[in-house]
Amino acid sequence: MIDSTVHGLFPTPIYISELKRKFTTKENKFIQKTKRDTYKNEGNTTSNDTYILYNKIFNTLKKELEVIVQDYFKQILSAKNVSPYITQSWLNYTKKDQYHHKHRHANSIVSGVFYIDADKKHDKIHFFKNTFNSIEPAVDKFNTFNSGSWWFPVETGQLFLFPSSLEHMVETKKGNNTRTSLAFNVFIKGDLGVNKNLTELKIQ
Repeated sequence: MIDSTVHGLFPTPIYISELKRKFTTKENKFIQKTKRDTYKNEGNTTSNDTYILYNKIFNTLKKELEVIVQDYFKQILSAKNVSPYITQSWLNYTKKDQYHHKHRHANSIVSGVFYIDADKKHDKIHFFKNTFNSIEPAVDKFNTFNSGSWWFPVETGQLFLFPSSLEHMVETKKGNNTRTSLAFNVFIKGDLGVNKNLTELKIQ
């Protein structure tokens, strides 16, 4: 047996948390009402309101999500002198046999998906490697080093945070529930870089 060590250098973070809360009757009614005020996206439907978390009814939810976003920045980026904040946010509705196209989120640093209604048996989120492999031998067993894509099962109450540049998608929906998710983007305010390194940028 060969004695060896393998390090995952420069990994892509997929941060998974859980909001242990139940939606209030008013919140659920708002989510159902919004389902009737959507536009046709590629494969599913999206709320016309793309700043959904700025509705008064979601004040508490927004604060809860922001606490978790701050933990992401603390644990993953360990960034100082900056404050993350949620920019756009919207609801996605995906019915049986619908899907959500492969995409990234521009003008954003971190993106999040909070699952309001998800079936762990059928619902997944797929991520795709950003780099190109010039050599691709046949694979005996896939792992996070040799795979071009990776998926996670998702369930109600889970929150996924990841770099906005990471390509992701939802494959054709199975199961009878309407997969309902709240997606959002995150940017920052504060001071970036170092003055003497000539990399300073102040964002107010």
